[in-house]
Amino acid sequence: MIKSLSTTENRMPEPVRLADIDFPSPFYEGLQYNAPARGVWNIVHTGMLIPESHQVYVCAQGCLRGVILTAAEMNEMKRMSWVALRESDMWNGEMENRVIDGTSHIVDQLETKPRCVLIYLSCMHMFEGCDFKMITDELNLRYPDIDFVECYMIPTMRKTMSPDAMMKISLYESVKKLKRDDNLVAVIGNHLPIDPSSDLSQLIQMSGKKLWDITNFRTYDEYLNLGSSGTLVSFLSVADAGAKQLSERLDGNWIRVLLRFDEEKTDQGLLLLGETLGLKKDVINDWIKERKDSAYAALKKAHDIIGSCEIAIDYTAVPYILELSELLLKYGFNVKKIFADNFPADEKNSFERIIKDYPHQDIEVYPTNEPAMRFEASGRTDHKTTDGQISENALMNDPRILAIGQKAAYFTNTSYFVDIIEGGGAYGYQAIERLANDLVEAYLSPKDTKKLISHKGWGCESCL
Repeated sequence: MIKSLSTTENRMPEPVRLADIDFPSPFYEGLQYNAPARGVWNIVHTGMLIPESHQVYVCAQGCLRGVILTAAEMNEMKRMSWVALRESDMWNGEMENRVIDGTSHIVDQLETKPRCVLIYLSCMHMFEGCDFKMITDELNLRYPDIDFVECYMIPTMRKTMSPDAMMKISLYESVKKLKRDDNLVAVIGNHLPIDPSSDLSQLIQMSGKKLWDITNFRTYDEYLNLGSSGTLVSFLSVADAGAKQLSERLDGNWIRVLLRFDEEKTDQGLLLLGETLGLKKDVINDWIKERKDSAYAALKKAHDIIGSCEIAIDYTAVPYILELSELLLKYGFNVKKIFADNFPADEKNSFERIIKDYPHQDIEVYPTNEPAMRFEASGRTDHKTTDGQISENALMNDPRILAIGQKAAYFTNTSYFVDIIEGGGAYGYQAIERLANDLVEAYLSPKDTKKLISHKGWGCESCL
């Protein structure tokens, strides 16, 4: 009997109960699948944050497709060039010279000279043992008015630092120490604009200090003014290495106050931030209580509307999804699915409390990189109709799934989701309150999932 090769029979991935996983890394890491949810930023998007910069990719032609399409979708092709490697470059001893000469040719041909050039070397250079410092030293001699920055596109090197973390180092590499301005507070490691109503922004405003946010600037000199910052703040752990190196180079005060959803950790972070900014402890504590009460009231209101609707969360939405899950469960939300390949080790307390306090919740954990996950979305019933309304059949037999994050929306095949990555620029209890409001909006207003998640780089310009 002939069977259709497109069948998903016996190919659907088996979820693992949260209570049964090997925390913090429950899944085998091998061949990886990348779901077509494109909101997460890549190295091209991150590099484009530097004003008046130009990117040069030196790699095999097959590897160029993704980065070129990213720049094209952003309408930023004028800020990207490339040097295509050949097989002979691997053994003719000319690898460094090819990078130098290729980059020089590109710079000479540009009508407007960039202030900064980001050079991305690839896996081939790592295998070859290419001398990157020799390359940038020579280019700095040839073009003393341009800063050349070492960047990497090495997805095969998966046992060291992640590409995102490496790019967070390169993002600030050209910043040099300037005369210190103790009134300038710089946020390090964010892709998205810091929400003016966030607890982070509000504390800085209360202290009378100025905020340096890379997303606000249009000139290279404004970007370089980071070198005068007296205080560096990071709230995403992926920025740790970059923030640490930058603080050492600038001799600045770095405080790490991560975006958390555990009440104790959130309070500690806000208190540390406020005291570092010079605010009195009693003032900070009173302010925290107000923010906390407002956030929790918003959660209660959201639950009154959403009720027992099944909720799915993925790791791209916020960095600490177990803490978020625990918070939602505490307020009665029906969290049923988590999409993550691993968890931060410092979420273990939340992991253990969920298992202990909610034993009958039976939360399922799915890997996102497992190749079999390519059949997950196609094997699910669609949770939307062509006119954007929930069908009568869905209400009776197949209730809507409310997703937090693009990958959760894709894998559950739902049009009811909170479109967010990396916290969306929110922080502290404001992040909780905003998420509560976003959950209500997502529950009541279906979205065009395919269109939204196909755009590369959440918040970036798109020609699609």
